[in-house]
Amino acid sequence: MKLFSSQKNYNLPIYDYSLIWAALLLLGIGLVMVYSASIEVAASEQKYGYQHYYFLIRQSAYLVIAFICGYITFLIPVYFWQKWAPYLFLIGGVLLVLVLIPGIGLKINGSRRWLSLVVANFQPTELVKLFTVMYASDYVLRKSKQMRTIVKGFLPMLGVMIITGWLVFVEPDLGALIVITAIAMGILFLGGLTLRVILSLAILAPIGVWGAIQISPYKQARIQGFLDPWGPENVFNSGYQTTQAQMAFGNGEYFGTGVGSSSAKMSFLPEAHTDFIMAIIGEEFGLLGVTIVIGLFAFLIVRMFGIAKESIQNNRHFAALMAQGIAIWFSIQCTINIAVNLGLFPTKGLTLPLLSYGGSSILVSIIAIAIVLRIDHENRRNLRGQHYNK
Repeated sequence: MKLFSSQKNYNLPIYDYSLIWAALLLLGIGLVMVYSASIEVAASEQKYGYQHYYFLIRQSAYLVIAFICGYITFLIPVYFWQKWAPYLFLIGGVLLVLVLIPGIGLKINGSRRWLSLVVANFQPTELVKLFTVMYASDYVLRKSKQMRTIVKGFLPMLGVMIITGWLVFVEPDLGALIVITAIAMGILFLGGLTLRVILSLAILAPIGVWGAIQISPYKQARIQGFLDPWGPENVFNSGYQTTQAQMAFGNGEYFGTGVGSSSAKMSFLPEAHTDFIMAIIGEEFGLLGVTIVIGLFAFLIVRMFGIAKESIQNNRHFAALMAQGIAIWFSIQCTINIAVNLGLFPTKGLTLPLLSYGGSSILVSIIAIAIVLRIDHENRRNLRGQHYNK
């Protein structure tokens, strides 16, 4: 490719504007849809002050804070994250422990997943996803000569992930556990972990999930609701969100009912502005709107992998693994969230990155995008002959 010739390319833009615009479009769509999906709930409940713009104001504030943090993150060289990856991952583990301590961690709807920041709640698992990308990328490079061995290459990382996974599982947050595990295993595979180990995990993982379901009546009810959401015993219980989301998609048909015209958001579909925002997009913008959103996510993820490829060609392997890890994270979480909305997966409580309401998700997602932009920026500086020494 001419882009990676030995000649310096001084006319190359210093940013990947296509990645920036894709992310901004998703954030813009998300802000509009959060307002649309939450307006009825916010205007009808006292705890929101009967203010129809309650969630819009808060989401806008989250975006401002996230943009500031994202800009600061963009200024930080990639080698900083490699240097501090083990310590950041340890901080993430400490936060997961704090969440489980009564009086420190907040228990909402039966789950203990949040820390109070007074003006807002923060969900550490979102940060742990990013720290897992960093730690796994650094681990692969540190163990590069041993990655194809079980004892020295795989088992140490497995032990770390079992401890982390247990802390996430007892919150409980099975959706985040699946995403974090997928990130770690994906990076290990890209870093040289043998296919035999990956296949073994693919066989053992369903057994572990089955065991987790068996010890939790709540999860068993969710599985029953997933298998037969329209059954008389499930349609108003464990299958309620699934059936309401499916009706929203059906009501939207090809071109939707129009922005603001959703009926599902009128207290019929719980968590419409968070976990089930795609169902509201499907109802108000139809198949066309859903296709556009999926297309934007697909472009974002493919571009991340493209930036990773460019990093490899520049011999910047940590940066490449980071970009690949973030791409895996976004692709897995988007797939699960959309599949849950369509009734293809049991409900998981996962947000749709860049679109769903929530400060933790928006903040960490934008920081992740900023890191990818920094990786691309450093690739482009290398092509201009402005090499980084570290």
